[in-house]
Amino acid sequence: MTQRTLGEWLAYLEQLHPSAIDMGLARSQEVAARMGLGKPAPRVVTVTGTNGKGSTCAFVASLLRAQGLKVGVYNSPHLLRYNERVQLDGREATDAQLCEAFEAVEAGRGATTLTYFEMGTLAAFWLFQRSALDAVVLEVGLGGRLDTVNLVDADVALVTSIGVDHVEYLGDTRESVAFEKAGIFRPGAPALCGDLNPPQPLLDKARELGCPLFLRGRDFDLGVTEQFWQWRGLDRRGQEVQLRDLPLLDLPMENAALALQAYLLLGLPWEAGQIAAALRDTRVVGRLDRRQFNWQGKRLNLLLDVGHNPHAAQYLAHRLALRPVAGKRLAVFGLLADKDLQGVLAPLSASVRHWAVAPLDTARTRPAVDLQAALQNLGAAVTSYGSVSEALQGQCAQATEEDEILLFGSFYCVAEALQWLARRSTEEVANGFAG
Repeated sequence: MTQRTLGEWLAYLEQLHPSAIDMGLARSQEVAARMGLGKPAPRVVTVTGTNGKGSTCAFVASLLRAQGLKVGVYNSPHLLRYNERVQLDGREATDAQLCEAFEAVEAGRGATTLTYFEMGTLAAFWLFQRSALDAVVLEVGLGGRLDTVNLVDADVALVTSIGVDHVEYLGDTRESVAFEKAGIFRPGAPALCGDLNPPQPLLDKARELGCPLFLRGRDFDLGVTEQFWQWRGLDRRGQEVQLRDLPLLDLPMENAALALQAYLLLGLPWEAGQIAAALRDTRVVGRLDRRQFNWQGKRLNLLLDVGHNPHAAQYLAHRLALRPVAGKRLAVFGLLADKDLQGVLAPLSASVRHWAVAPLDTARTRPAVDLQAALQNLGAAVTSYGSVSEALQGQCAQATEEDEILLFGSFYCVAEALQWLARRSTEEVANGFAG
């Protein structure tokens, strides 16, 4: 039998199940049992939430790795390469490792049909279990209760934030979303929530399961000044722990605060300087991701963010207000058809001088004409383009070195921008203009 390449495996996975999303654990549980998959590492931290999952996972992993622990991380979706979804001790899984894992899941599933996400999640678990890791950090794909990641019992369960998104699967209220996300809680295991106003179903689930519940604003919190930020939290004995004069971060410090509380509950060494360095060095591609690049003799500023729902847009607007630019802000924007367009645009419309909109490279895109009309109704100046790359180039042409180009709205949008930047870097090196 000819071995499949990773690209061939991914194409095969896409047509394996009739639905792209089919919520439920029964099929995955059956296959996991057949494969002998158990707890993938001695320590498991599971993270769900409407926004902030990726950066929270990254902060937790950085804190654990700073102690010399071997850490696995599972994220989704990916931006450029599927390999981004599975990290083994700080490195992306190789094509060969992923292909071997997919072969193992394929052999184990028998006649059971699995979705693309279910196959990928079980493959990640298989790799983690074989890699002698000390800890794994798992990002929930959708919801929590019925997500394949929830096959694994979390030692510490984190809910970053609770907003309305994916209404067809999670319901159209914060209460219904909270119920689904609280599904990752386990009896007696610590449960954390970074939302300052957690809906009652989350509180009820923690009480029902006897989970020690740690809430931001009550049990842990942060304060931010112009130069530093501070943190306080509670250890397992209920004793207060504080960190002062932490360096400001580009990534959301609210998510760092949540990660710190989770780390504290794991009972690992607590050394302030080491912790501050781990947080400072944490990076997540495409999340408040600042870049500089050369364009026709200009050094331009770019801010990439995958925010694509109203909650994320509100947070992005807040961060933009805290960091004004010398010039003006120009936006490049694309959105999927199932997202709340008005809810995303409203918080940010006043922050942007000129918008460039474009369709995304997927059948799920919202047409650029819809984006343009919505912005014009808000009184915004907007130009429509045929692609994200063309829109970005259009903004580059009018940007000065004092301006900032904000590119956001979707993983697809950021992915195309990253590909465009990579092509520019290659061209500059080839032409002798690296830098």
